[in-house]
Parts: sequence; structure tokens; C-alpha cells
Amino acid sequence: MTSLSFDAEYEALLAAADPRRDFPELDESTRATTFYTTGTTGQPKGVYFSHRQLVLHTLSTRTALAAIGHGWFNDGDVYMPITPMFHVHAWGFPYLATMLGVKQVYCGRYLADSVVALFQRERVTLSHCVPTILRMLLDSAKTTGIELSGWKMLIGGAALPQALAREALELGLEVYAGYGMSETCPILTLSGLMSKMNSWAFERQVEMRCKAGRPLPLAQIRIVDGEMNDLPHDGKTSGELVARAPWLTQGYLKDPKSSEKLWEGGWLHTGDFATIDADGYVKITDRLKDVIKSGGEWISSLQLEDLILRHPAVAEAAVIGVPDPKWIERPLALLVVRPGQEVSEAQIRTQLQSFAAKGIMPRYGVPEQIVFVEALPKTSVGKLDKKLLRERYAQIKG
Repeated sequence: MTSLSFDAEYEALLAAADPRRDFPELDESTRATTFYTTGTTGQPKGVYFSHRQLVLHTLSTRTALAAIGHGWFNDGDVYMPITPMFHVHAWGFPYLATMLGVKQVYCGRYLADSVVALFQRERVTLSHCVPTILRMLLDSAKTTGIELSGWKMLIGGAALPQALAREALELGLEVYAGYGMSETCPILTLSGLMSKMNSWAFERQVEMRCKAGRPLPLAQIRIVDGEMNDLPHDGKTSGELVARAPWLTQGYLKDPKSSEKLWEGGWLHTGDFATIDADGYVKITDRLKDVIKSGGEWISSLQLEDLILRHPAVAEAAVIGVPDPKWIERPLALLVVRPGQEVSEAQIRTQLQSFAAKGIMPRYGVPEQIVFVEALPKTSVGKLDKKLLRERYAQIKG
């Protein structure tokens, strides 16, 4: 409820408006868009982009998508975004779809059943969304019996769990991950398979699809230590991901101190830890503010979430660090169980211990505390709100 008065309703204004718009002549460096970060790990900050930056991002994304396998986005595709327009330009895809002249379908509210029905009715071939929305779409498709073959889906905004990607592929949905952030316009990397990977085993392909991928043309990326020294591209050594590209925000609006920190050393600091393998594929290991430091060792919340989600009874998982008097921090796992299924703390812990025994994760990463909840808080774009979770569970001791 609000005490504000309304002068007009959007759809009525739209209906009464002249459909023709003659744009004025603008310098290409004129600011085109301004919006705020979602603030999942800190306070929202204003970022902005020029007309030139939007054009360069669009052209580079088009080039990268054309190189993925058999070409991901062409003039015969039907495009339906499942990411809000206010979420970093809907990842820039509406600009690309308009440039290609493809049919565009906008679904309004993101209700899973109606979105899947629109996919079927309009013969949609390309969409993008965050993992939580993908989870709902898969559940809807299973319930309604709708076949998802022919639908290509780019997943971003959060790490794509391998269990979720595997389930999507088995239902006919062609999924790949991408990576970016509000400050990067947003796309920096895409995870399309190289031709040599087409003959790889299914599980190995799933692993590659879930990586952040390789950088777009014109984008430069590095992983560095605290002194900005380059780290090996061996797929194991983790460091902060820093980037350069002609479409990255120049800084934060009216916040020179944060802008200077963002661009320290002449590279944009993403605040994400990552590895890069010999083929140039980036894998995000954690957010700088989400990584858990326990007894002097780093524990990846993203890895823990991915491994927990491999249990068939778990629908959603979030891992955060909570204070511990001995180890400084310990991981707390928050789980949502699938309807009609059961799982115990002991079963989840046993599963993680088995992964630790195989060397997939460290033994000290197995959480002592596992809490089952009805739902996990999300931001307006469907991402897990770990900032809120940390506030909510700040009094729990590890």
C-alpha cells in the first residue's frame, strides 16, 4: 500500500502515445542507461553505460553467440527473455534481438506454467534466466508433460549447478552458463562447447556447460593475487577475476571512492574468485564476500551448494558463513526439500563426506549445521539474497 497518488497508468500512456519516435542526434559517448546493482552482497550502487558501450557489447555478444557450436542466435530464432529488463538490460539480449529482427515474446509475470505454455505456443527457441527460475520451469514442464526440445537457455546471475544442468538437458532443454555483473553491461564470458568437446562424455560436457566460459571478443580477463600478479591458468589455482572491455562501466554514480577501488590498477575488480583452465574457460569459485574463511582455509559456498543439490530430494540450497569462536567462520547450509520427498541432516552430511573422501571437496568444508527451511529469500531478479541470509542467521554459531 502507498499514500502516493497516480497520475496515469503505463499501458494507457503507451496506447495514447505516437508509435513513431525520432531520436535526436547524440554523441556516442552520451550516457544511455543508469541503474543500480541488486545489492545481494552489499549496498546497491549506481552504474551507467554510454550508447557506444551498448553497441559494442551487442556486437561482441553477437559474434560470441555465432561461434557457439552451430550458432546460438540467428534471424530464424524466436526470443523470449525470462530476465527482467531492469536487470542489466535483460543481459543485453533485447538489443541483439532487435538488431537481428527476430520475433520477440514478452511473458509479463514470471509464472512458470504460463512461461512454459508461451514457449510451446510461440515456438520460442532462445531464452535466458537465473537458476531459480530454471528450477521452476523444469518442475512445470514435468507436471504439464510439455517437451522442452528446441529451447536454448542461457543461465546467469548465479552459478549453474551441475545437477540442475543435467536435469535440464535430460528434458531436452539446451543449457549453457554465462558470466557477468551489473558493472560489466553485463556479459563477459559464455560457456559454449568447443568442437573437440562434442565427443566428450555427457558428464564432462555438463561440467563445461556449467563453467562461466570463455571471454567475449574484445574482453580481456585475468586471475590475480592480492598484488595484481597473474596466476596460472591450470584450472586449479584460484584468484580474483579482473577484466577490461570497452563496455565496462566507468565507475559508480556519485561515488568516486568506490569507483577508484573498482578500477584499482587499471582493471575492473569483479570481487569474484575464479580459476581459468588451459582452454581459457573461467570457473567462478565464489564471491569475495561469500567465500567462507575457516581456520585460515577458504571454503567455497558455491561448491558446497552444487554438491548438496546433487541429492535428488533437495530443490534449493544456500550456504553462508556464520561466526565460530574457534574457527572464525563455519559453513551453514540452508536447504529447501522437494515437495513429497524427505531427507535428513545425516544423509546430506554423509553425501558431502563421500565427496570429501574422493577429494572433490575438503573434509573441513562439511558443515556441522544443516537447516531445512520452507523457502530461501530472493532478490527482485530471482537471485539468492545471501546478504539477508547472513543478517537473519548472524546469531547462529558454527
